[in-house]
Amino acid sequence: MVEMKEIKSSFDIELNRRDTGSIKWNKYKDQTILPMWVADMDFRSPEPVIKALQQRVQHGVFGYTGPTEELVGMIIDRLEKKYHWKVEPDWLVWLPGLVSGLNICCRAVGSSGDKVVTTIPVYPPFLSAPDNMERTLTTSNMVLNQTRWEFDWDRLQTSLDSRSKLFLLCNPHNPLGRIFSEQELRQLAEICVKFDMVICSDEIHCDLILDKHKRHIPFATLSPDIAERTITLMSPSKTFNIAGLGLSFVVISNERLRHSFIKAKQGIVPYPNLMGYTAAYAAYNDGGPWLNNLLDYLSVNSRLVYDRIQSTSLSTSPVEATYLAWIDARSLELDDPYHYFEKAGIGFSNGAEFGAPGFLRLNFGCPRSMLKAALERVEEAIKSL
Repeated sequence: MVEMKEIKSSFDIELNRRDTGSIKWNKYKDQTILPMWVADMDFRSPEPVIKALQQRVQHGVFGYTGPTEELVGMIIDRLEKKYHWKVEPDWLVWLPGLVSGLNICCRAVGSSGDKVVTTIPVYPPFLSAPDNMERTLTTSNMVLNQTRWEFDWDRLQTSLDSRSKLFLLCNPHNPLGRIFSEQELRQLAEICVKFDMVICSDEIHCDLILDKHKRHIPFATLSPDIAERTITLMSPSKTFNIAGLGLSFVVISNERLRHSFIKAKQGIVPYPNLMGYTAAYAAYNDGGPWLNNLLDYLSVNSRLVYDRIQSTSLSTSPVEATYLAWIDARSLELDDPYHYFEKAGIGFSNGAEFGAPGFLRLNFGCPRSMLKAALERVEEAIKSL
């Protein structure tokens, strides 16, 4: 069999991010540890985004800025075309980031001491936001069914009561890489209705679908009644690698809920970055070809991670969406697998921060050469045990 030669792409270029203030790379400044942790990618953003930002800089005026009618129309059109979701302009609330959105939701829904519910493992701000806003965190473990992480419906329901006011959903899921099916979302919706809970649905990774046989379903599109109790968080930041530009948006159709959300952020949350508005419009308007190529590249990276990790004593699951792999290192019987691998030169995210000690999160949104180097270090670290 003739071996196919791998075609080089722009995503193969290794960019030097040292000495740029990068949080990802500064963590291991002056060390040889490969940073595979925080969720930003080591790729240049789409050229249309870069050009639009350059033009905005040339304008030379950087005053307070809001969203243009063109950007609002672009998002509304995008949501209708992708999800058949008809959104009104006044349903949109703008934020400088989705972590603030999670905290605002906890502040806007319920009162002091009420319960905020989520499943674990999950992105760490889901676990810290309730306490920040004087709410009580309630968690329910996801369970692994062969190679697929699923809700534990019985355990989830038994954890709920009349003080359970808000459910924090992450879909697509960080760090599990799941795209929840319509059946799963409807079953969750039934539970939320039963206990009269508001749902905050973080859908920031909704454009990063790697499994082409699956589709993202916004929680608010399940029914008009569900939409009335849903706060949806979205952003171009992960999709187009522009998280540092600080722009996200929230969709809330329920007027009372929207006013509560806006009131909860007043005087605390700043306006989004004016460059963020510029980048978002350019990304959504002209970034499609770049995104398609990115998804192809990430899909190959994802399969590489799965095959290499599964060939070791570690285990992982296929990633349906995101550029994040969730790795089970408990079989190594290490007290602290995170620090063990860090000493071996790989900077994972620590599963303990996601509510799951013994697990690791790997960011494979990087050039393949860097990813292969990290996986080789993983294999060598396991052999040396």
